[in-house]
Amino acid sequence: VLGLLVWALIADTTYYLHAAYAWVMFVSIFFWILTVLFFVAYLLQLQLKFYMIPWSLVLMIFNAVATVLYITAFVTCAAAVQPTSWRQWDYNRRAAASFFACVTMITYGVSTFFSFRAWKGLGSNAATSQVTDHA
Repeated sequence: VLGLLVWALIADTTYYLHAAYAWVMFVSIFFWILTVLFFVAYLLQLQLKFYMIPWSLVLMIFNAVATVLYITAFVTCAAAVQPTSWRQWDYNRRAAASFFACVTMITYGVSTFFSFRAWKGLGSNAATSQVTDHA
């Protein structure tokens, strides 16, 4: 939803007049589509069918790359916002897109942290750590 807000807010402005917003649009749309695809894959439980793929590692790499590229998109978007814009509604939408790009970047960063914990196996809880096999 946050990524959708970023590219929807940018798309509703005259972004084509500013080259910097092409990068923001690419990053936000690309990772929004990939996130939706991962979400659908997990909804359909494809990770159980394709068990040979290390899904926790794939998600950690995906989230880390998304975080890094969203950092660049956020900085680009924030730097391109000009308060003296002749179109006030473009300024408001671009400023809001910068804010949501920052929130999306933080969200992907937190997801990277939790994906790293899942990949390393640090995410076990008390219930799963008490289970032993007595067969």
